[in-house]
Amino acid sequence: MNVVTGAFGYIGRYITRRLLEQGEIVKTITTHPGKPNPFGQAVQAEALDFSRPEVIVRALDGTATLYNTYWIRFPYAGATFEQAVENTAILFHCARLAGVKRIVHISVTNASLESSLPYYKGKAQQEQALAACGVPYAIVRPTLVFGREDILVNNIAWLMRRFPFFPVFSTGTYRLQPVYVDDLAQITIDCARQSRTMSIDAIGPEIFTFYEFASLMAAHIRPGLPLVHLPPGLGITLGSLIGKALGDVLLTRDELQGLMDEMLTSTQAANGATRFSDWLAANKDTVGTAYTSEVRRHFHWQHSI
Repeated sequence: MNVVTGAFGYIGRYITRRLLEQGEIVKTITTHPGKPNPFGQAVQAEALDFSRPEVIVRALDGTATLYNTYWIRFPYAGATFEQAVENTAILFHCARLAGVKRIVHISVTNASLESSLPYYKGKAQQEQALAACGVPYAIVRPTLVFGREDILVNNIAWLMRRFPFFPVFSTGTYRLQPVYVDDLAQITIDCARQSRTMSIDAIGPEIFTFYEFASLMAAHIRPGLPLVHLPPGLGITLGSLIGKALGDVLLTRDELQGLMDEMLTSTQAANGATRFSDWLAANKDTVGTAYTSEVRRHFHWQHSI
């Protein structure tokens, strides 16, 4: 038995699909058990209710591997990074009580307890809770994850299709190393099949500066679109206005700072095979044709069914 938190979400869905393709039994525990189940009868769904640990323990009974993708992208509607860390600790404690044999946890590159950015500090606190829970584990730290359901890449393309220019914050010379979500899923499953405690980064084979990344996207999505350098503060203000008009959070100040600080890079060797440039060329006609709302996906999903 494999349990995936959030199998109806983004990364969790790819992990689940890969496991099913490989003949594994999968169950999900999710904070949104009422969401449409893309796997039908193949995946049983149960509620991930952190206020009732005994229910989580029962749901995890008989589990060989727990794949954890639970986290939040930004604080919203009462959800905070601090609460997400506490919830994660509850989940890991329940896994120990249920006798789970191994936990594979999705973190992020450059997570650090010393980080001034709450996202990266919170991810490090999740890792700390995992190390303390007493269950053998693996930590997978992806860079920028791209794929058909991705929010960031999709919405960059959406902006490029609809606005007269695309903003590049500051010089745009800061780097990123995108990794394909299906490669991440297989890396995660491979880690589950190891016996040792381990931490690895999940990294794609290409490195871009953000300007190169945006230029490549513009060349495929809307050739000739101007890329305009903006001060970070002005760019955040512009993004906030667009986000409010869409009822969403387009980009947070901390996310931009993490990007500019090259947090989405790694010193490890690439272990993902899919090139972003190849994926973009194959998906250029569909990526960004519709806006993807983080708020609607995770907080108001009932209205998007």
